[in-house]
This record gives sequence, structure tokens and C-alpha cells, in this order.
Amino acid sequence: MLSGILFVLYTGIPWEFLPQEMGFGSGMTCWRRLRDWNNAGVWQRLHESLLAELNAAGALDWSRAVIDGSHVRALKGGPKPDRARSTVPDQAPSTI
Repeated sequence: MLSGILFVLYTGIPWEFLPQEMGFGSGMTCWRRLRDWNNAGVWQRLHESLLAELNAAGALDWSRAVIDGSHVRALKGGPKPDRARSTVPDQAPSTI
């Protein structure tokens, strides 16, 4: 099942075109399993476990790590931007 999911994600083929003869099972079954695992938080736990294991082995170079809002929420928000200047030209004086 996992091999079928990885095959589809790697190749980009539609789920319904997953070749049965490759032995991965039905593409729709693979898709449902991916959905269920995602909803159950399996991928997040797997990611965290892998990071912890690599960190314990000293195999991570944290100076090359990048973090953004898709990974960590900024609870207090970022700096407030200055008010944007209008790009509308000044109105011409009325000729009436």
C-alpha cells in the first residue's frame, strides 16, 4: 500500500491509473489509505520521529533549516506593514 502511494506521488499519475500488475493494489484504495493516514496524523508523527532520530544521531545541520508559517503559527502576528500608498493618480480639476 505504501509503495503504491509513493509511486503515485513520485510519478504524478492519477490514482485511478495505478497499474494493478505492479502489485500495489487499487489506486483508489491507496488514495483512501493516504487520506485516512493524513487525517490520523500519521505523517506528522512520522516526520517528528524521523527528525528526533536524526537529531539524536547528530545527522542534522540545523543551520540549513528553514521555517515558515506553514510549519509554525505566528500567534502574535508579524510586524504591521505601513499603510500602502495609493497608486491612483490625483483627479484632474473640474472643467465645468
